[in-house]
Amino acid sequence: MEENVLIIAVQKKLDDETRFHYSLEELKSLTETAKGIVVDSVIQKRDRAHPALYLGTGKLEEVEEIIEEKEIDLLIANDELSASQMRNLQEQFDLPIIDRSQLILDIFASRAKTSEGKLQVELAQYQYLLPRLHGQGHAMSRLGGGIGTRGPGETKLESDRRHINRRIDEVKRRLATVVNQREQYRNRRKTNHTFQIAIVGYTNAGKSTLFNRLTRSDAFEEDQLFATLDPMSRQMKLPSGLTVVITDTVGFMQDLPTALIAAFRSTLEEVAEADFIYHVVDASHPDQGQHQETVLSLLKELKADHIPSLTIYNKKDLIRADFLPINQPAITISAFDEADRKRLLNKTQESMKNNWKRYECVISASDGKKLQQYRQHSIIVSEEFTESSETYHLEGYLPEDHPLQPKH
Repeated sequence: MEENVLIIAVQKKLDDETRFHYSLEELKSLTETAKGIVVDSVIQKRDRAHPALYLGTGKLEEVEEIIEEKEIDLLIANDELSASQMRNLQEQFDLPIIDRSQLILDIFASRAKTSEGKLQVELAQYQYLLPRLHGQGHAMSRLGGGIGTRGPGETKLESDRRHINRRIDEVKRRLATVVNQREQYRNRRKTNHTFQIAIVGYTNAGKSTLFNRLTRSDAFEEDQLFATLDPMSRQMKLPSGLTVVITDTVGFMQDLPTALIAAFRSTLEEVAEADFIYHVVDASHPDQGQHQETVLSLLKELKADHIPSLTIYNKKDLIRADFLPINQPAITISAFDEADRKRLLNKTQESMKNNWKRYECVISASDGKKLQQYRQHSIIVSEEFTESSETYHLEGYLPEDHPLQPKH
């Protein structure tokens, strides 16, 4: 059932006007993704959020009127709320209230398909809840102070806290097993010297659409925030015939809950282990500059900012004529256009050649296995067969440290 939602937000003195406007728009999109109807929003300009009530008392009266008049079911705050702010607001309006982080966690919970995704979201939710539970317990012991209020309240919270801590340990243990399996897959790919490309980008940039078109697979794609949660890997052939593995990853977003980034670290490690990164950008989005900054700073956090990358400005059919790419090397495409995807694969191959070392070698026609290995692992630019000696003369590119690189 769809709920009527009222968004409340504080615009702080130091907030950049445009960025604040986009964060509000993003919160509305997130609410719609979670099947809520944004009926109205109340914004207050303040030096900082009210420590106890988030909004000032005058604004709260305005909120009260809108709740009555427009039959609001849920309040959503644009910032992360403290335990006391959340509790005070709930008491004030007798309505459920959540903040931006909880909303994102809720969407993640509804999107997680694999057991790993579900465990990661559960972990993030518990880690988000724990400090807020502590705040509530602290407030109860201080406020109650009378007979019959203090003990049981605290005891209940202590048992809740113990239960949550136990559950966190269990989820972490189960996740460790899954992470271990992922590690083994990665190591196997490394041992086989499989070239790995990771697709990253701000949520809803078109990563899954591109991934599906390049690999002819059916990963979930929709014009929604966080449509992909679980990383998916598929094989893909480059024009030279080289087979690579390409991985679609979860969308990035500014102000993602810290607990969420921590929980999804194992998924995001796929990015840090990649040989090449596709950074997909929705080139038609008015805030694409900020989106790119967010992704680049997250890549830095993941220690993946040294990996060779190509910025793919997607949705070219929707961009303005004066569009200029911010990052280089770059290519502007529409993920739906086959000719554009071919250009992308050719450009990928050129970038790889720039980072690899040229080789030449002669292989006997009887050594079919070796010939096959070169075709599988290298970018071949010339292959000639000499009948008199029954040999193949190959020229191409390989990573410098690849075991197939001829020793001179």
